[in-house]
Amino acid sequence: MIMRKALRLRSITMMVLMAVLVWSVTLETCIARRGRHWRHNHRSSSDLSDSLSSKKPKSHGNSHRSSHNNNNNHHNKSKPKPKPKQKTPPKADDNNSPVVSQPPQVQPPSLPPLKGSQVFNVMDFGAKGDGKCDDTKAFEAAWAAACKVEASMMTVPPGYTFLVGPIAFSGPYCQANIVFQLDGTIIAPTDSKSWGKGLLWWIEFTKLKGIKVQGKGVIDGRGSGWWQQDYPFTDGETELIVPLNNSVHQNLPLPIRSELDWKMPSIKPTALRFYGSIGVEVSGITIQNSPQCHLKFDNCIDVEVHDMSVSSPGDSPNTDGIHLQNSRDVLIHSTTLACGDDCISIQTGCSNVFVHNVNCGPGHGISIGSLGKDSTKACVSNITVRDVAMHNTMTGVRIKTWQGGVGSVKGILFSNIQLNEVQLPIVIDQFYCDHSKCKNQTSAVAVEGVTYERIKGTYTVKPVHFACSDNFPCVDVQLSAIELKPVQEKYHMSDPFCWQTFGELSTPTLPPIDCLQIGKPPRNRVQSDHDVC
Repeated sequence: MIMRKALRLRSITMMVLMAVLVWSVTLETCIARRGRHWRHNHRSSSDLSDSLSSKKPKSHGNSHRSSHNNNNNHHNKSKPKPKPKQKTPPKADDNNSPVVSQPPQVQPPSLPPLKGSQVFNVMDFGAKGDGKCDDTKAFEAAWAAACKVEASMMTVPPGYTFLVGPIAFSGPYCQANIVFQLDGTIIAPTDSKSWGKGLLWWIEFTKLKGIKVQGKGVIDGRGSGWWQQDYPFTDGETELIVPLNNSVHQNLPLPIRSELDWKMPSIKPTALRFYGSIGVEVSGITIQNSPQCHLKFDNCIDVEVHDMSVSSPGDSPNTDGIHLQNSRDVLIHSTTLACGDDCISIQTGCSNVFVHNVNCGPGHGISIGSLGKDSTKACVSNITVRDVAMHNTMTGVRIKTWQGGVGSVKGILFSNIQLNEVQLPIVIDQFYCDHSKCKNQTSAVAVEGVTYERIKGTYTVKPVHFACSDNFPCVDVQLSAIELKPVQEKYHMSDPFCWQTFGELSTPTLPPIDCLQIGKPPRNRVQSDHDVC
């Protein structure tokens, strides 16, 4: 009996064990089919875990799947490969949303700097700076990035030479107060193809507010190819300069021919131009060898130029240093200007211009004009030029207008001008003509209210030349403390000349300027309302 009970108990035990075995196999198979939904505390076999982790889990945005992914990244179906250490991923937010660690993004050079940056270096936009590769596109890309950020800075680094074709840094949708930091060298292309049929500018800033161009860099126009085509160049006062013998105008040296390709377009570009901008400042840089004007401001307000220089040969034609047109509230000081035309040229539409502490020479002096060409209207007022040194220039301080023009020049002061061997120190010429013959016309741009004081130094041709219109004489011309001594060089020298010039001598002058008519003209033609500024 006891034996029978023992056998029955053993049979029941065996049946229970077999049932448990069958149940465990069934459960294992079921779970294997649902392997990607296992929780971490359900994994009991490392082999089974290895076989499942080879499949990349899908992320569906819930926390338990994220936990599964993070805890299975180190498993592999085949032989495990060594992996570099990785940074600990950041913690999830308060909503238990998963945080996926992303690989670092590498920015190629052509893309802009990180968001929020205010400095944009042209080298980061693909510029080579070897003086051979065309860096125009890199400059355009750097400007496009800087344009979007207020008070940003576009930098041209030192130690590099950048070949840049015609380029415009344009608004009006750019942010204000951008700085163009120029410490390297920018050179112009020397092939005629780059210029097409001709352009009026090479580098232009247009329709900007608060733009600064500063630094210790150089803008080199490499313009001798254009100079060669225009040589010889004549100024309106050239006919007044008569050599003692014909040797002066014989065998004049041609400008040095550069590496420019053959013939350049007849239209010559200005090196650096600002148009339609407010709050412009240029400082520190050097502009040299421009095909035409070096630095031009057109339709600008609130301009300051200081501590910069212009450098071109004295025989480079039409290479004005600084050219102003239709601009007001302009301050130019502490600059050195050497060129082949006017050091500073003040054209129509200019008012409230103050020039002081400027060195000029070689060149054609500081000029107002030429004005009224092709019977146009010209208006210039409130111009002050003082504390200026000129050496070896053709003219000193000059006003030049064409016959047939209308308008006026008034409120002009030339003060404390130091001259060293200047051919024609003081000039008003209302018969200006820069070619062989000009048509005689009765109308003229009126000149009134011009003061010359403390003009001192030496001259080599004629101390004073006042040639005013018969119908519109020059009036209210004031002279005081004029001391000009002759230096005999290679030109015929002449006494002061005046024609239809009225005003006052406040002090004796050297030499005596007896030709100035004291007072006002007996009759003075009144301009029509259309002609008055």
